[in-house]
Amino acid sequence: MTRLVISHYFPLMPSLLIATSNQGKLNQMKEYLSGLDLIFLYLKDFDIKESPDENGKTFEENAVIKAKFYFAKTKIPVIAEDSGILVDAFPNELGVKTRRWGAGEKASDGEWIAYFLEKMKDFPKEKRAAKFQSCIALVGENLEKIFHGECSGVITETLEAPIKEGIPLSSCFKPNGYDHVYSGLSLEKRMEVSHRGKAAKMLKGFLSEMNFCINYC
Repeated sequence: MTRLVISHYFPLMPSLLIATSNQGKLNQMKEYLSGLDLIFLYLKDFDIKESPDENGKTFEENAVIKAKFYFAKTKIPVIAEDSGILVDAFPNELGVKTRRWGAGEKASDGEWIAYFLEKMKDFPKEKRAAKFQSCIALVGENLEKIFHGECSGVITETLEAPIKEGIPLSSCFKPNGYDHVYSGLSLEKRMEVSHRGKAAKMLKGFLSEMNFCINYC
């Protein structure tokens, strides 16, 4: 890959750290950002023992906390994402606490989603509305950009697609206007409709513009 000219935004090299240990989210971000003229790095590429304290009250605050933490550690531009689901049946219970809710963050994907669906089983269709929200933070030297995405839908009564590692809710969340749950959609459709896909699309557009400026401005 051709090395890019030094720029204000990417002063060291054309590298970008995707700061997540969630394999499902990592796989999606790699898919969504494919085609960019950047070298993607991952947390496994660094010997970082500590992890940030995600004590923010919003997805944006947590995304920025993570991005700033790993930028301070690596001095490489970082993208970090925070996301979760808001479920009408459980107001104020999930959101930024989604993975820690219910069976807890130490539970396997299967255990977590089994607990969730069991709690949802007695709610009728009109009480199964939910909304996914995502926030991606891009942090570098003199750079901080935020990208938001959200998607409304319903929780299905059962899993309608195989569980994907790290993102079990994708197998029982059906976006409004679609016949398939997240995990049953093609990459193109997920990019178009999903909360993370929408935020990543805006991020990709921004990075594409920056790459153009790095090369030609």
